[in-house]
Amino acid sequence: MPKVNFNIFLDFIRSKNPPLIGVDISASSVKLVELSQGAAGYVLERYVIETLPKDAFFDGNINNLDALAETLQRAWKRLGTKIKNISVALPAASVISKKILLPAGMQDDDLEFQVESEANQYIPFALDEVNLDFYVLGAAPGNVEEVEVLLAASRKANVEDRVAAAQAAGLKVVVVDVEPYASETAFSQIRAQLPSNAEDKCVALIDIGATVMNVNVLRNGLSIYTRDQQIGGEQLTQQIQNLFGLSAEQAETAKRNGNLPENYETDLLIPFRENLVMEIVRSLQFFFTASQYNEVDYIVLAGGSAVLPELADAVATRTQVNTMVANPFALMTMASRLKARQLQADAPALIVACGLAMRRFDPS
Repeated sequence: MPKVNFNIFLDFIRSKNPPLIGVDISASSVKLVELSQGAAGYVLERYVIETLPKDAFFDGNINNLDALAETLQRAWKRLGTKIKNISVALPAASVISKKILLPAGMQDDDLEFQVESEANQYIPFALDEVNLDFYVLGAAPGNVEEVEVLLAASRKANVEDRVAAAQAAGLKVVVVDVEPYASETAFSQIRAQLPSNAEDKCVALIDIGATVMNVNVLRNGLSIYTRDQQIGGEQLTQQIQNLFGLSAEQAETAKRNGNLPENYETDLLIPFRENLVMEIVRSLQFFFTASQYNEVDYIVLAGGSAVLPELADAVATRTQVNTMVANPFALMTMASRLKARQLQADAPALIVACGLAMRRFDPS
């Protein structure tokens, strides 16, 4: 049996607690967030969003390592920090995760060996081709003689490409997380903004990225359902390009700044928004069908497209569910150098980067 590499490169739960920057690499940009901790809690020190060249990163895979490295380097310089340790995340589609039951009270070496043995049943690759990690969740429900263990594995290439891009940018990857787990970490800051911390309530965290919309339903801070839909803000950007004869960069800038011709709203924005709302409704219907629940109590919109004009109101009207736009920094102290109005616009897109930055303070 090949020796499994239990190392930092898929350390999505066992943080080494170093000073680090959270780095979210998406199809359209890289986002960097630096947090510190003060007497009143977290402090947002710095953040940067740097546009990524088109097609440098697609479907969770790095297509142009040099372009990504150059973008990372520019973003880090703009950030103005001295910290070079970073945490990054893999998309859920690149990670195989499984909860397994093992005997309680095992020593660490025995536990690692047992996890390795169990992994063979669930991973369709040779174990020397993957990075593997695990975390003991706690006592198994209804059986104190067993523990529940979360096992996660990813092809080494998925991890190594991110590490190589970071190294080329002069940075060092110290933690590799999984995007939904990073969002759940940041969600703790959003949950605290909801009445009674949304205790025993279902909250749909809907992250609308450039090409994919991720729906993650959480209850008491834990994910109970997740689904990806192939829709995102890039579709609207492409429509703007086609209608107004703009480049991809010009279309994205115009979309963000709102300086488009009068017919943009009627011809493009309203139809796109209506389609997005229908996809959200459809995703919630899938959740109701697949679970014991028949309603959600809150909807939280995240991702770059969450700030589309009147989207939150349209979702609330169509679903009849309280809907808010995510701001994981709302309860944090903000460094004086930052602009509150700009942060308000950028915050929904920073939820994964925020969760990655919070790994700095993970006590595990």
